[in-house]
Amino acid sequence: MIQLTGWIGGPELIIIGVVILLLFGGKKIPELARGLGKGIREFKDVTDKSNIANDLKDIASEVNDVKSSVDKMNPSKLIDDISLKKKK
Repeated sequence: MIQLTGWIGGPELIIIGVVILLLFGGKKIPELARGLGKGIREFKDVTDKSNIANDLKDIASEVNDVKSSVDKMNPSKLIDDISLKKKK
């Protein structure tokens, strides 16, 4: 079996679990897990309330507006448009 460098396998996870159990004890681990879950939940709530996705959509819209304005003012494009109109 080929083992890739950096991957954690079964024996390593068992050793880590035993070390955590010895350091914190059986009664403290559920409390730590609850605190970690609560922290993750609060972080998720804060990021959902901050409307980051809506802000990014607004920024993307403004960038597209500026890009289209710049494309309209592009001299080489204006020359191409004028030459196309003359050919018609």
